[in-house]
Order: sequence, then C-alpha cells, then structure tokens
Amino acid sequence: MKVEQIYTGCLAQGAYYITSNGEAAIIDPLRETQPYIDRMEQDGVKLKYIFETHFHADFVSGHLDLSQKTQAPIVYGPTAQPAFEAIVAEDNQVFSLGNVSIKVLHTPGHTLESSCFLLIDENGKETALFSGDTLFLGDVGRPDLAQKAAHMTQDELAGLLYESLYTKILPLADDITVYPAHGAGSACGKHMMEETVDSLGNQKKINYALNQPNKESFVKAVTDGLLPPPAYFGMNVAMNKQGYERFEEVLTHGMRALSPEAFEALAESAHALILDTRSNTDFALEFIPQSINIGLDGDFAPWVGALVVDVKQPILLVTEPGREEEAVTRLSRVGFDQVLGHLEGGFDAWKKSGKETDHVNRISAEQFAVEVKMGTDKVIDIRKEGEYASEHIEDAYSRPLAYINNWMKDINPQEHFYLHCAGGYRSMIAASILQARGYRNFTEIEGGFNAIAKTGIPKTDFVCQSKL
Repeated sequence: MKVEQIYTGCLAQGAYYITSNGEAAIIDPLRETQPYIDRMEQDGVKLKYIFETHFHADFVSGHLDLSQKTQAPIVYGPTAQPAFEAIVAEDNQVFSLGNVSIKVLHTPGHTLESSCFLLIDENGKETALFSGDTLFLGDVGRPDLAQKAAHMTQDELAGLLYESLYTKILPLADDITVYPAHGAGSACGKHMMEETVDSLGNQKKINYALNQPNKESFVKAVTDGLLPPPAYFGMNVAMNKQGYERFEEVLTHGMRALSPEAFEALAESAHALILDTRSNTDFALEFIPQSINIGLDGDFAPWVGALVVDVKQPILLVTEPGREEEAVTRLSRVGFDQVLGHLEGGFDAWKKSGKETDHVNRISAEQFAVEVKMGTDKVIDIRKEGEYASEHIEDAYSRPLAYINNWMKDINPQEHFYLHCAGGYRSMIAASILQARGYRNFTEIEGGFNAIAKTGIPKTDFVCQSKL
C-alpha cells in the first residue's frame, strides 16, 4: 500500500493518490487529469475509484474528466445528488482497493454530503483519514457555505458538524494519520496550520474545535469571526455538481495566440477582461490600459475568483512568453473557462506595435517616508484585517483587497492617497482595478509594509497574529 499527498500550494489543496496491489484510487483530483494518468501508467496500476469528499466550492475537481478517460466510477458520500452518473455510497460502506479497503464516514456539517474516507490496511488496521473539509489541521470546515441548499442556518450546520466530529472522528485511534483537503491559505477555514499532515491524536490535543465542552460552545467557536466566502464559491459548486467543459477544450481555447490587433479587437467585441499575469514590478512600469494585474507568482487563481467573481467572464491573457498554459490551467482550476486567447509575444509585442500603454504611480518606501505628511495624508492599507491588527502605520485606514468593490465607491477622486499591502503583490492588483475604474489620484508603495517597516514611519505596536 502506498499513499501520496499531491499538494497544490496556490490553492492550498490536497489531492490523494492511493495504490495497492495494482489498483489505485484518487481523492479530490485537480482539474487537469493527465498527470494522474501518466503516474498510473508509470506505476502500472489501474484506477478503480475516484472519491469526492463533497461538492467543492473553492476549486473545480477533475472527477468528470478523469472518470471519462479511465471509466473509473466517481464515489460520493450519502445525500449527494450529482447531475451525472456516480456511486452515492451509504454511511460505513466499504470499498476494496487491492489488499486494502476504504470506508465511507458520512460527516455532514460543512455541506450535507460531506464525507471522510477511512483507509484500512491489509491487516484490518485503520491507518489514515482523508478528512476533506470536515477536519483540517488546527481547524474544521466552515459551516456557512451550504445554508441555502440545505435550508439551514450556519448554526444548524455547525451543530451537524459537531455531531459528525464528536461521534464519528474523535472515537478513532490517535495514531491515525489525518490527510485534509486544504491547508493554511484556504478560505474554507479560519485557523489552518501550515503543516499538511498530522496524527489524529495531536489534533485532539491542539485543535480548538475538538476541545469544546459542549455543542453550544462548539457552534459559537466555529462560527465566530467567519469572513464572507468568496463570491465564486457557489459557481464552483454548481460546476462540480452539474458538469463542465473538458479541460483539454478549455486549454485549446486559451492557447489561441492573438496579434496585438486581433487582441485589441476581441477585447472590445467580446467585452473581455484583459488579465495581465506579469509581476507587479513589470506591470507598474507599463501595461495595456484597462487591464488588471494578478501575478502568476502568487495566489493567482484564488484572487481571480475573489475579485473577478463571474466564472463566465470572457478573459484575454497577457503573460510572460511561455507561461500561457500555466495561466489557463490555473484559471480552469477555479472555473474560469472562458479564456479567449492570449497576446502572442506578450506585452513586448503590444509595445512594439506602437499601441497605447499606461503605468502606475509607484514610489519606494524610502521616498514615501520622506514625502508623507503623517496625520494629514491618507494611507490605505489593503492587507487582511488580521495583518492590519498585528501592526500598521499610525492613522492608516484598513481596506482589505477582498472588499475593494465595496469600499472603492467611497473614495473621493479629488483626494490623493497612498496605497500599500505587505509586499506589493496585492497593492498592484488594487492599483490596476482602481485605474481601470477611473481612480488615478493615488500613489502605490513598492515593497509594501515589509519595506515601510524598515523606515522611521510611526507604527502601532506589533501583536502576534496567532493571538488576535
């Protein structure tokens, strides 16, 4: 028996590959399936099952494409109602895989169909728990995503989650290995650990949700401080439940190379969003007017989902030459399948064509420290609330990037302001959105708070984020 965690950092997502005696199972696969197929051919194993822990909200699973290519059935836990052929298992149903078996544990709460899969080795010993979004390391799944579909409140769902964890998971042996569906950085939980594998025994000791004295305190603990889920989550659930276009077709569309003239014409005729995936440093210097910068070298797909929202939005890509396929693939993972093509030759081709360009007014942290008038000039900090609370520039306003579409309308276009995040990635996203909406009376700070903190700018006292 062999278990491998296939972790994708930008999504903070874990898929799992299990083999035993010539047979394989994959749990919560990514959208692009060819790497799994190549791996199984290399290992000489046949895919027997595709297990889905639930209808995912934060990414589009590869279950449908993988099943079509391998003929392996898709397995969900009880109450799932997919629009395609699948095995809807019973609670405690056991599936054999080579010399081992996988037991379904129905654990509703995050969603109604949420289930964990318990791996039992060839000696009958329970060895690993693939816990989906029911149990994370340091946290549990948020109970507010399925309210509408379940016709339940988040408190009622949290109560279901309590029963699932305390009656199905906590009684399991301490030496069982926990393999969650997500790690730190995912919007599916609040306090996830950086680690991606742990023992159940350790989680019983340190996970706040597993140490509540009663259901009432559990409900309060897991619902307290929940931020609104990204708006694209519901669209991803629908795709995972109803179906989607084959990944290969999505990739073919996105890999269409367009000349500057064709690119410009299509942007206008299709009302396409121009998404520039270059670094914030390159983008600041020069870019196609009205384009939005979300760099590939960062949490690219989640930020696209959070800010663009509509997965059906037509998109045209500007990438560094050679990174077009990476961009299309990562967009498809969160359901943005309407990529119409990319600028052939990248931004250099646009510039050489003599077409109009724009830039962002960016200064260094050192220059900011010299010219800012503390107490008079307006400074907007777009980091997360927790980052802001831990330490910030005195008198700076907290305006998290995730909510830019809400707070942007309150900006006085006549009043100049400074804009920063932690390192420049998010503030350039914000700067590009602001300029695309007609706001230009601002200055973005290169290097963000990390660079500002090294200057003499007055700051609040640092507080460890883990204690907030």
